[in-house]
Amino acid sequence: MSMECSNSDRGCSAAKLLLDPFQKDFNMALARPTARSVRLNGFATCLRLEQVYWNILQSLADRNGCTVSQLLSYLDREVHLRYGGVKNFSGLVRVVCVAYALSEHNAGMPADA
Repeated sequence: MSMECSNSDRGCSAAKLLLDPFQKDFNMALARPTARSVRLNGFATCLRLEQVYWNILQSLADRNGCTVSQLLSYLDREVHLRYGGVKNFSGLVRVVCVAYALSEHNAGMPADA
């Protein structure tokens, strides 16, 4: 479905979008930030992410046979060991979630796509 942008102030300057980013049954609850207490390698902390990222983390944890806290502890430990740490852990978590979602999406695509 394409749609024409009529307001150049919004940045699309009358370009046609080939794909509307909002799905037909888009659930705004997925964009709601949720704070959760988690343990990262034994230390209690609070992590605030949008619900869609918590859903992806749960899926990734399920695929790995672990809990979300165990998965987050792994990310925390590995980023310290491999890269000396990260200033924005929640940003790293979001990027990991998007990379996982993209790899799952690409795994289902035909080889010539």
